[in-house]
Amino acid sequence: MPALAAYVRRATALAVGVAAAGVGYAAGYERQAFTLRRFTVPVLAPGAQPLRILHLSDLHLTPGQRHKQAWVRSLAELEPDLVVDTGDNIAHPGAVDALVAALDGLLDRPGVFVMGSNDYFAPRPFNPARYLVGPSHRQPGRPEELPHGRLRTTLGERGWVDLDNRRTVLAVDGRSVELVGVDDPHIGRDRYAHVAAPARGDVALTIGVTHAPYRRVLDAMAADGARLLLAGHTHGGQLCLPGIGALITNCDLPPRQAKGLWPYADGSWMHVSAGLGTSPYAPVRFACRPEASLLTMVPRSDASAVTAAR
Repeated sequence: MPALAAYVRRATALAVGVAAAGVGYAAGYERQAFTLRRFTVPVLAPGAQPLRILHLSDLHLTPGQRHKQAWVRSLAELEPDLVVDTGDNIAHPGAVDALVAALDGLLDRPGVFVMGSNDYFAPRPFNPARYLVGPSHRQPGRPEELPHGRLRTTLGERGWVDLDNRRTVLAVDGRSVELVGVDDPHIGRDRYAHVAAPARGDVALTIGVTHAPYRRVLDAMAADGARLLLAGHTHGGQLCLPGIGALITNCDLPPRQAKGLWPYADGSWMHVSAGLGTSPYAPVRFACRPEASLLTMVPRSDASAVTAAR
């Protein structure tokens, strides 16, 4: 019995040590291991020149996150043809100026954005284990509002187009690109029916944009002819299992589609970004590095060159 008790103590100490090391890695290293992912997407007409889109999502920025701000600032060196921001940019009432400083060079490029729930409402303390249970829900009580009006106005004044329940056409690299977006479906602010319309035939590409990738929105956009669907929100699962991947998506997509590029319905492609941040109350990532993505659109005839890395 003494030998058994000693074995149990050693096993318990080892388990605690492994868990502590995992938390230290997830909180101290991986959540700041910012990564640029590259994908090739065959959605353009035959013979068309490539079109490069930088997809940003879920920065959850606070003023003190200097490393994240500097990394995002460096993305301007990519000189994308278009920037698409799928929301949840801020996590603090004083973060708008920090966000604009981080995006500064990118705000000089053509760009569009939609809002996420955490652009509207400040994060609140919660149990991080909820990420392993299922989709999040609004917590009881009145949440603190973030300066979403200022965020929206500031991005608009710098030239980016607000796509929340809107449709527009932009000149991108000398071509017309149609974009349609919705406000955050995760909190029921999407109104796709108000902007639904068949994709225009006189544009190089129609893109659907949403913060949370709920299938009711993605299906409708794809049915209308959007050939590229862009979303964030999932954090890629945030706490993943090596070799298995995400356990949940925080929406109604299956866990295998928590991030990456995927064929979707009606000939469309969907890209879900794992995003660049976390809630300040769950500052960990495991087997799911924070990311931005550079998507290169190529002709549909180049399908053999598609990059579908997850």
